[in-house]
Amino acid sequence: MDFPIALYYVKIFKYDMKVDLVVAGYILHGNKVLLIHHRKLDLWLPVGGHINENETPDQALLREIKEEIGIDVEMLNKSNIPLEGNIKYNLAMPFYVNVHSVGDHDHCCLFYACKAINPEKLQINNELKNFDWFTKEDLNKKHVPADVKNQCLKVFQLFK
Repeated sequence: MDFPIALYYVKIFKYDMKVDLVVAGYILHGNKVLLIHHRKLDLWLPVGGHINENETPDQALLREIKEEIGIDVEMLNKSNIPLEGNIKYNLAMPFYVNVHSVGDHDHCCLFYACKAINPEKLQINNELKNFDWFTKEDLNKKHVPADVKNQCLKVFQLFK
């Protein structure tokens, strides 16, 4: 019985490509979710980016959101475990994690749900072509990648 599990680890967890740890946030406002049109990748995606050295995933996501679209958000799915003992602070829990290709390397991405605090201040930076707020029905548009659509639908399901 141990052999198939060992074989699984070799096939699934052995990477020959560089893997970067990144975060992405699906930002909710009313009954819509925000997607940005990434200039370099030419894809509609959630806001996100790389986690810097000595930065927590929460800090990285809040920084990326501020840099890319200029708004503040509340990260959802925070732990309510008491801050006792050695615990300094609780981090939000991703609703989904995956490894995906970005061409010449892979990203291990922690996906979070967030609530927009000041969406009226939204202004994209030069990394982005555009942005839009999508309802569930809007996600059927051809330019929304299937994986992004599925993740958005999960956010709507979990964080109504």
